Amino acid sequence: MKQDELTHATHLFTVRVWLEKLDHDRTEWRGKVQHVLSGEGRAFRDWPALVAFFVAKLQEIKDDEETI
Repeated sequence: MKQDELTHATHLFTVRVWLEKLDHDRTEWRGKVQHVLSGEGRAFRDWPALVAFFVAKLQEIKDDEETI
């Protein structure tokens, strides 16, 4: 595999998570995921939402690369 192909085959995401206090005895995990190259990001409150962003963004990238 050539270096250019390898570069296009990898993507960097950042994921930030924190524990948010809702009231005196309840907390909830929250987070934000961001695709570094495009800057597109989404907030999430549960793991399925995080996974859904990954799946959608990677499919979008695949579709874009197939049209080139």
